[in-house]
Amino acid sequence: MAIARQVLCLCAFLSLPLARSEPIRYSVAEEAASGSVVANVAEDAGLSPAQLAARGARLASEDGRQHFRLDPATGRLVVAERLDREELCGQSATCTLPFELLLANPLQFFRVEVAVEDINDHSPVFPEEVVIFKIPETSNPGSRFPLEGARDLDVGSNSIQAYSISPENEYFSVSFGTRRNGDEYVELVLEKALDREEEGDVDLSLIAVDGGSPPGSGTTQIHIVILDVNDNAPVFTEEGYIAQVLENAPVGSVVLRVMAIDRDEGVNGDITYQFRQAVGQSNSAFTIDPTSGEIKLTMPLDFELAENHELSLRAMDGGGLSAICKVLVEVVDVNDNAPELVVNSFNSPLPENAFPGTVVALFTVRDRDSGANGKISCALEDQLLFSLRLAYKNYYELVTVNALDREEMARHILIVTAADAGSPPLTTTQTFTVDISDVNDNAPAFDQTSYTMYVHENNVPMVLVGAVSAADADVGPNAKVTYFLAPSHPTEQPPCSCISVNSENGHVFVLRPLDYEQVKQIDVLVSACDAGSPPLSANVTVHLVVVDENDNAPLVLYPSQDSGPPSSELVPVSAEAGYLITKVVAVDADSGQNSWLSYHLLKATEPGLFVVGAQSGEVRLKRPVTERDAVKQKLVVVVRDNGKPPLSATAALNALLLNDFSDVRLPHSSLATEDESDSLTTYLIISLTFVSLLFLASMTAFITRKVCKRKELKAGHVLYGAGNLQSSLADAATAGTLPHGYCYEISLTTGSGNSEFKFLKPILPSLPPQGPSEKLGRDSLLGSVAIG
Repeated sequence: MAIARQVLCLCAFLSLPLARSEPIRYSVAEEAASGSVVANVAEDAGLSPAQLAARGARLASEDGRQHFRLDPATGRLVVAERLDREELCGQSATCTLPFELLLANPLQFFRVEVAVEDINDHSPVFPEEVVIFKIPETSNPGSRFPLEGARDLDVGSNSIQAYSISPENEYFSVSFGTRRNGDEYVELVLEKALDREEEGDVDLSLIAVDGGSPPGSGTTQIHIVILDVNDNAPVFTEEGYIAQVLENAPVGSVVLRVMAIDRDEGVNGDITYQFRQAVGQSNSAFTIDPTSGEIKLTMPLDFELAENHELSLRAMDGGGLSAICKVLVEVVDVNDNAPELVVNSFNSPLPENAFPGTVVALFTVRDRDSGANGKISCALEDQLLFSLRLAYKNYYELVTVNALDREEMARHILIVTAADAGSPPLTTTQTFTVDISDVNDNAPAFDQTSYTMYVHENNVPMVLVGAVSAADADVGPNAKVTYFLAPSHPTEQPPCSCISVNSENGHVFVLRPLDYEQVKQIDVLVSACDAGSPPLSANVTVHLVVVDENDNAPLVLYPSQDSGPPSSELVPVSAEAGYLITKVVAVDADSGQNSWLSYHLLKATEPGLFVVGAQSGEVRLKRPVTERDAVKQKLVVVVRDNGKPPLSATAALNALLLNDFSDVRLPHSSLATEDESDSLTTYLIISLTFVSLLFLASMTAFITRKVCKRKELKAGHVLYGAGNLQSSLADAATAGTLPHGYCYEISLTTGSGNSEFKFLKPILPSLPPQGPSEKLGRDSLLGSVAIG
């Protein structure tokens, strides 16, 4: 009933013109003790203490709390209870306590305002006693690491004024200030490059000092662990997040989803989210999902108790790097009509070369409420490429603000939020799914800067030696890549005709056999071109290396192996072991191990007398010459390469063992004669054997015929006439007998070391006409053979 009477009195007072228009203002320092005098309010109101008592003066406030009391005897205004500015007004810059001085008879009131002045009764306090940083040693000087600032409940000059670190060191310093949006920041600045191997960790003290007199300070310990890797810290998509939530939102509602991006991969790119406790406020009403970054309610909110909640978040990756972001959650009263959003036009897909300012969508917003509840504002969430623009009154345009790139993101999910200004405001969201169409803005890119391929010489035609590969980040025809050979310069002739590239898959073929001895490497330029309009292309160099094969046998340069007789080397019989006779010189047109030559003694008249250097080809005496060694020595040296399979050549040479070099002409000629005689003797023996056998066969046939003739004569037959004799001789010649003497001429080749027997040329003597009387003389000639 007393409260009701006070309300009625206040209503009556408000209707009276006796109220003073300007309030009476005083100030008092906080923490003033109860009974402290603020001022003489009766004197300032123009009243005497007697009038106060007579007119029933008293104090009245809107919230019913009595922070001050009136001393009716003196008219002084005194403190009724201890005043704590932080408890009364929180972090507000000003703290004013209003109330009224009421006079009941006659009815009159005075408006009184008492400003509570802040004193430095609070020192800075950090949210944590120990802060641990894990900083990679690859961090560049000048890198900044955000710190959670201290909180001082005082305001003005009594709040925090400076930060410092102790002990001073050459690696770190502290930077602090205020950003453009009014947020204060404290950062640890790296002044010098770190070396984990030199110092694994650093311990510092961060000191916050306020501006009071005497100044208050707060300290937190910083423990810095230096890491080897992880060179990218998480970065929030926004510097600060603002969320609005209805005070009647159910527990478990998602207030906001924060997002931080880390360009690292694996564990170093996995981000976890957590709250950083703020001084003077409690985050117990909220929880954050450490994986998704969703902030949810854990208990009902009360707008009358707190209009907003300031949250401090830390995003930390798996490598220990972190970022700090602030989230402001505004609690609003309930509003019964949400804004409506009507889409008038929507343009999708959008080409990726659209200019900034291109209109994507046009929509209108309206709210059936009026006043502040019907005043609508629109916002686009979490976007850097798109923006909202007010077109006319309640018409908004969704436009591009930066260049688009389909290869980076082919689809954009744009969320437009329309919120009214009611208490609390209601919001409506509209999702625009904008697809980005491709433009040929990416040329093909080869997977290597150059290609090296190998082919063995003497290859089969159309052999596959490798492939080039290029990828295009575009899609559709813009990404279809074809390959072809191109000149190194536009003015050059078409590229080598011995190489071809498949236009579809980039396979490289060698069209004809190659010879390593003629060409060792071929460089061609392969171009990859897409099917866009206009087409884009890229070039790459292909180095075709011809691999040598063992296709050339060694060639003996010395001694010469032409059709002439082998050269003869003169060796004194007095030469000792190791005497250099000659040197076989050979070359091989191949390369590498295919051209490595080795020399071996294949055949010799006296194998134990000579030795050949396997690498040098030098022919030396293996032992001293003895009297039993032949004067003429024949040697055959084989020259073999190191290919697989190896090829070889032979070199024949002669060596003459002489007592005195003055007789060099005689042995040489006799050697040739001896060679010729040996070869000729072999052929003569064969010829004489054949002739002897033919002679015996002829004599046998002749005697047999004579015996048969005599038997015919005894039987009374005529043996032969003049005509039969000649025919008999012819028959005998026809039958293969030798009725007359033959001379054989021996033809020999000249200048040959072998002196081969070339052929036998029969010389037939002329046969005069013969009669029967000459038969016996002819018979006597049948057995004679002359060899000239």
